Amino acid sequence: MSLYDIPLTTLDGEPTSLGDHAGRALLLVNVASRCGMTPQYAGLERLQETYAERGLTVIGFPCNQFGGQEPGTAEEIQTFCATTYGVTFPMMDKVEVNGADQHALFAELTRVADAEGTAGDVGWNFEKWLIAPSGEPVARFRSRVEPESDEVVRAIEGALPGPAA
Repeated sequence: MSLYDIPLTTLDGEPTSLGDHAGRALLLVNVASRCGMTPQYAGLERLQETYAERGLTVIGFPCNQFGGQEPGTAEEIQTFCATTYGVTFPMMDKVEVNGADQHALFAELTRVADAEGTAGDVGWNFEKWLIAPSGEPVARFRSRVEPESDEVVRAIEGALPGPAA
């Protein structure tokens, strides 16, 4: 099954899939509103603003599996992201990224190795996966890797379908 075919639900409750973003580079991130890494939302939004016209879409996946740091309802999450960080990128419904109730998308994403060659369970909030416009995962960045770090930016620029500015 392609990553594009896995059913998703938006934070607004609408059915969707990554296929709706086919042909674009995607940065998928498991997010949380009450985490020490929550300020990464600002960098993710700047990436969205900087690279959207060249073919990048950041997509957030709220998850409450790490320290209960995303306890809110869909409406609370949406309000927090919009008012605190000005998030304009798509947000999906809350998912489980590990364990027995792991979402099918994360069952696939956890097979992707990080820069050290380690695949497996999501370790914490704000792990990031870069998906090429073809729908293939090309990179995985652990939680402590900032969205605007050189390694993330280089990977995004290498995956973009659009011409350089």
